[in-house]
Amino acid sequence: MSVNLFRWIVDHQATALVLLNGQLNIEYMNSSAEALFARSGNQLQGQSWRQLFTPDNGLAELLERVLVEGVPTTQRSERLTLAADGSRITVDITLTPLHDDGPPYVLVEFLSMDRILKISREEASLAKQEAARVLVRGLAHEVKNPLGGIRGAAQLLQIELGDERFDEYTGVIIGEADRLRNLVDRILGSNRLPKWAPTNIHEVVERVLKLMQAEAGPTITFERDYDPSLPEMAADREQLIQAVLNIVRNGMEALQSQEDDNPDKRMRITTRAIRQFTIGKHRHRLVAQVRIEDNGPGIDRELMENMFYPMVSGRAQGSGLGLSIAQQVITHHAGVIDCESEPGRTRFTLYLPIGAQE
Repeated sequence: MSVNLFRWIVDHQATALVLLNGQLNIEYMNSSAEALFARSGNQLQGQSWRQLFTPDNGLAELLERVLVEGVPTTQRSERLTLAADGSRITVDITLTPLHDDGPPYVLVEFLSMDRILKISREEASLAKQEAARVLVRGLAHEVKNPLGGIRGAAQLLQIELGDERFDEYTGVIIGEADRLRNLVDRILGSNRLPKWAPTNIHEVVERVLKLMQAEAGPTITFERDYDPSLPEMAADREQLIQAVLNIVRNGMEALQSQEDDNPDKRMRITTRAIRQFTIGKHRHRLVAQVRIEDNGPGIDRELMENMFYPMVSGRAQGSGLGLSIAQQVITHHAGVIDCESEPGRTRFTLYLPIGAQE
């Protein structure tokens, strides 16, 4: 087997693999490891394994013991803090010493339990949302039919009466029927199929940020961290703008609701290219990751499970349709939205397959 073929096979493994030399410096990381740790293997080659994690972990002693004793070992459900962005991950770790008449190596396998749990939650969530959409479509059909009859009858009554004194009352009936019809249409979302065209995700994000900066003024700082290596994708540009806009506006309104409690209001948009990523039951070669993070008050736990359903909102003035529409758009693009929230940090992550529509 050629070296190139072997490397190609290893790079397409779902398990994150890191090869360490006798000094416990990084010799090689496969694509899954780069995605898990949000770091480039080429940049880290020759550097200490400590570049991957913050010091608050028990890996040092474990690695030394495996290297000296030469006995494989496995640790279950280890919680590690990534040095790249401070996020916490839960992984199963298998350490295998490699001694073959040459310098010693340690092969470290990281199996992300977070991602397995997320895939299960995503599948369950998508199934529930599809069931909700079917229910909403049926209900909308039952509501819109009588609304059309009510509106038509009110117009006929207005003509038959021929008296301006009653126009106000018939006008109220017609106006309320139109309002309910528009509400039902908004709940259903757009029935227009996506218009696929080559789309640069950074142009989409920049369009949204310019709109939000004009709306928020100097009260909120918008930060950018883009991956210029992201290629164009087949997407509906206008629909993606609407989806990202809905999420960013939600975060902006949450920040503004804090008034003076948080003088340093910030939103950070990060893009990354993720390789070998699973969405639902499909594994994609390349996925665009868009993270929208704010330092606002966070989302109530009771709301987290249902916030992508229509008419669910955490604000008294909210319509409860923004996140539902965003989820619908991302689903049409074969992607998924993930959310993590705690007081002081809320992060929405969009995963959009590149080339999936082709």
